[in-house]
Amino acid sequence: MALSHDPLWPRAGSWPAFDGEADAVLLGVPAWRTSLSPTGGHATPTAVREALPRYGATLMGPPSVDLNEALRIADAGDVDDPDSPEGVEAVVARVRELAPAFVIALGGDNSVTYPVARGAGATGLITFDAHFDLRDGVSNGSPVRRLVEDAPEGERIDPTRIVQIGIADFANSAAYAERAAQWGIRVITLDEVRRRGIPDVVAEALEVTGAGDGRVHLDIDVDVCDRSVAPGCPASVPGGLQAWELRGLTRAVASDARVVSADIVEVDATADAPDQRTVRLAALCVLELLAGLAGR
Repeated sequence: MALSHDPLWPRAGSWPAFDGEADAVLLGVPAWRTSLSPTGGHATPTAVREALPRYGATLMGPPSVDLNEALRIADAGDVDDPDSPEGVEAVVARVRELAPAFVIALGGDNSVTYPVARGAGATGLITFDAHFDLRDGVSNGSPVRRLVEDAPEGERIDPTRIVQIGIADFANSAAYAERAAQWGIRVITLDEVRRRGIPDVVAEALEVTGAGDGRVHLDIDVDVCDRSVAPGCPASVPGGLQAWELRGLTRAVASDARVVSADIVEVDATADAPDQRTVRLAALCVLELLAGLAGR
């Protein structure tokens, strides 16, 4: 259905192609071939871009702020075939080319966290995820382990500078919980998030990951959310974060200048509910990242 046009109600999205200067840049990374669950995640970057104009670009404040005016926002298109070894390195190179802009990578599955964090020069990592992603091998279940063990020398992330927020009961194994503990990864479970509240959790996460002159990458795995709000995530479970919690966490983390990049992953646009609630939530996460950036 065509959207109405009102010159006094500017919409989000439809941002110009990257021309070398921007505050924030969208980059599609449609990875899907190594996913442990069947997925059509390669269709998601396009779907998120199409969903963005359903929303305005204005923060209510007060005073109100039009993100289209407050920030230079651009779109760098998609990286072709990001699943191959050559494609992974192409993502790394492309993210480096987009610096110093804040890169928002649109996945695709969670494997994209590995090249995007590398390309951004991240020294710290925050994940919103129900899962540890510490599996062996190469898949959407291994990006955190790969950043610790597989990245080239000088690009690896010290596991004591990783904070995982939203880790859920019945979504992981004891072996990977033990691996996280042995490596010194700070795990903030779903229950702990709700007990402590968003401001307290975010403050700790930024202190751990951004110590000194740290550069932090934010991995937003939408399957951290309750399945009722994220049915298009293959691994989402009942009882996860509500949409407002994910949005609040996202804006709060992005408000810190040490956060230099983010990815939004694990949404399968081809398996979403008819109302596209998962894709629309992913689009709102894009806007929450921009809101945090504008508020710095």
